[in-house]
Amino acid sequence: MGKGFFEVPVAVNEPVRSYAPGSPERKEVSETYKKMYHSTVDVPLYINGQDIKTGDTGTMAPPHDHKHILGTYHKADLGLVKKAIETALDARKSWAATPWEQRAAIFLRAAELIAGPYRAKINAATMLAQSKTIHQAEIDAACELIDFLRFNVQFMLEIYAEQPESTSDAWNRLEYRPLEGFVYAITPFNFTAIAGNLPASAALLGNVVVWKPSDSQVYSAKVILDVFREAGVPPGVINMVMGDPVMITDTILASPDFSGIHFTGSTHVFKDIWQKIGTNIHHYKTYPRIVGETGGKDFIVAHHTSNPKQVATAIARGAFEFQGQKCSAASRCYIPKSLWPQVEKFLKEDLASFKMGSPEDMGNFITAVIHEGSFNKLASYIDQAKKDPQAEIVAGGGYDKSKGYFIEPTVIKTEDPQYATMCTELFGPVVTIYVYEDSHWEETLKLVDSTSEYALTGAVFSEDRYALEIAVRALENAAGNFYINDKPTGAVVGQQPFGGARASGTNDKAGSKLNLYRWLSPRMVKETFVSPTDYRYPFLGN
Repeated sequence: MGKGFFEVPVAVNEPVRSYAPGSPERKEVSETYKKMYHSTVDVPLYINGQDIKTGDTGTMAPPHDHKHILGTYHKADLGLVKKAIETALDARKSWAATPWEQRAAIFLRAAELIAGPYRAKINAATMLAQSKTIHQAEIDAACELIDFLRFNVQFMLEIYAEQPESTSDAWNRLEYRPLEGFVYAITPFNFTAIAGNLPASAALLGNVVVWKPSDSQVYSAKVILDVFREAGVPPGVINMVMGDPVMITDTILASPDFSGIHFTGSTHVFKDIWQKIGTNIHHYKTYPRIVGETGGKDFIVAHHTSNPKQVATAIARGAFEFQGQKCSAASRCYIPKSLWPQVEKFLKEDLASFKMGSPEDMGNFITAVIHEGSFNKLASYIDQAKKDPQAEIVAGGGYDKSKGYFIEPTVIKTEDPQYATMCTELFGPVVTIYVYEDSHWEETLKLVDSTSEYALTGAVFSEDRYALEIAVRALENAAGNFYINDKPTGAVVGQQPFGGARASGTNDKAGSKLNLYRWLSPRMVKETFVSPTDYRYPFLGN
């Protein structure tokens, strides 16, 4: 067959559509939403290119309308998880040997399918199953997933092009092999793009994957799988299993062929998985790669020179978009005393203008939290804040789960910088404000750095460049994604590689080459053109 040094289309970020009233995309997604709402689906397991229905099922319902059933999904037993592993290992023989341009073409096609014929469907599915507004669905399920697929192909080529120096008598080559074994991808409910990228990024590089999506995201995960199938991902390369997460994980981690985990989820679960991998380490054929993005207790800290309207807007967007269910969401804010009255005024005005309800009504800025467990946890913290003398509910504080899991956007002001909601990850539309003395800038920065075990995102606002420089230095380890005069959410693939350290994960930066390196095992090949025929070196001469 023909050979060549192939170039791929230059990756550019997918434009975000407006969905303004009267726009064709708004009409299309509204019609798709209605059609999907009034239909039911039965989501099977997907193993070796086959749909498998076990009869052991769970139900799927919109968080904003939890009595309405969207469909069911099937759960795997121990034997089917083992089958998924065996299938992946069988598929690896052909997939790892597939030329890179063929793998690239599959995932570039997947990107175009999402950009075109699947766009309304994957957005509507995300609106229904995860209660995202159309804007939040568009920037996630459509644009970010498209960006991951396109940029990862470009990053792959850049990595392959990185080669060692050679000489006239020896040619040095680096081969970038996939890992020897299979990769386990565990994906969260909150980002459809992450659910697609975690298995796809590893598969692009020649790895095979067993993928377990969140039970709360299976509905849109099925759309991702449909895209992968239509794009041409071969049977066995990406296998999707649902069911008991402990059983699935324990079965996978017990395999000697387990070679890596690509994880996004809770810190506690990730630490447990890491511990199990360590316990099994003598059993594995290779040291597994461990890549995880976990929790956050993300901050906004404002200097007294900040623009109060900008700070208030950053809080309103950073804390409450997608009901605060982002690992990067602002959940603790440090506001100087002189600035707080204006910030409070603007923030209350913003919250008073929020509309809350189903994402089908595109005038709603706030919808429901993901499930009853999340609702109950958030309600308990709000109730406690109403009782505690060191806390005050500045705005919001209401909740209702009669139809959907609705929590009012809530602002708590505390006099205690170590108050529970300043330290605990809540993962919902609750933000806590601590007001500090203007003169205590550096002391406050130390407080920001030391309060939380997490270090995912954070933002600093100031019009004083010296104050900003102090903050940048003081908060060096407090956030893997650090924002100056902006909210701490909204990282874009190829522009702001995403990830944090401390208890927030391994900081392997999804949306960059850094993440892809983790799914490769380089082999160095040295070819000598004329081999020596005498073992003696010159120093041995008389």
